[in-house]
Amino acid sequence: MNLAVVGGGVNGVMIAWTLAKRGHAVTLFERDTLMGATSRASSKLLHGGVRYLENGEFGLVKKALADRAWWLAHAPDAALAHPLPIVWPIYKGARRGRWLMKAGFVLYDLLAGSANLGRHRWLDRRSLAESGDGLKPEGLAGGYRYVDGQMDDYRLGLWAADEARQAGVTLRERAAVTRVGADGTVVVDGETLCFDAVVNAAGPWAETLLKDSGLSANVALDTVRGSHLVLDRSLSQGYLFEVPHERRVVFVLPYQGRTLIGTTELRQSPLDPVECSAAEEEYLLALYNHYFVAPAGPADVAARFAGIRPLIRSAADPNRERRDYQFTTHGRLLTVFGGKWTTAPSLAREAAGLAERACAP
Repeated sequence: MNLAVVGGGVNGVMIAWTLAKRGHAVTLFERDTLMGATSRASSKLLHGGVRYLENGEFGLVKKALADRAWWLAHAPDAALAHPLPIVWPIYKGARRGRWLMKAGFVLYDLLAGSANLGRHRWLDRRSLAESGDGLKPEGLAGGYRYVDGQMDDYRLGLWAADEARQAGVTLRERAAVTRVGADGTVVVDGETLCFDAVVNAAGPWAETLLKDSGLSANVALDTVRGSHLVLDRSLSQGYLFEVPHERRVVFVLPYQGRTLIGTTELRQSPLDPVECSAAEEEYLLALYNHYFVAPAGPADVAARFAGIRPLIRSAADPNRERRDYQFTTHGRLLTVFGGKWTTAPSLAREAAGLAERACAP
């Protein structure tokens, strides 16, 4: 079959690659450059999402942990993906107590099964002090150490795109799709092309593309900006902190010799410029300075970046919205709503099956 995929982020690339491996002719259309937007502005983690457990997303966490293992097994070298120890410190007055956290990490280990990268363990205050990372000792009881994966999202995504190309996918960059049709048509650069089926994997812009095509769906996206800072200082391991006076959590991670802090969650239209605001920078620096002895200021920020996440609209608070994905169909058109970087392999397999069925007479 002759199939089209719209969107050159990680989900689009993985869908195209999966379809090509199943013997189909596939053309992927990307309006700009591959991995050039949301998929290169992540928190650089391949993870199950331990914090999603408190939202009851057990199925998503289990799936993401299996996909974490897939990425780590298939990435060509450790520079693209590797295990990363992360500590969740517990301070006096924390909203999540030690035994609640213990239950969460036990469940996280169980859901990982044979793909577990290392069982969680408790580190006392002295052990955390010996890390040399400079955590503030006041009120620190200790913390739970667990292991997730870290990646270079841009380079890992380009590796997947190259694998897709070698599998036979035609990758068309700077090819803006302006309309898609239930009959398998795609309008790109003013030209109408016909396919047996089309997959709309445009991420934060998937819903906009449907509306521009005169189509509606019973699923709605909540597009949320996530901003990050990079400090010119090092860390021995990753950390996950509660934001003071909030239930949100923020990662502080070692990344390529520096420290990555993120993320924020602010609703934003995908049609507006995507950039880290001054208020977000202040928010992330305040979080860092709350937990580390050596303060950081604007002069310590080596880089800032932001991306738009396509969350499925399911709650008033973006922090509590579903992180999983859904599909809708219009004839021979399949649209992907939502999806995490880590779960792209699972999403691609499900999308490929649905796209094949859309072609069935």
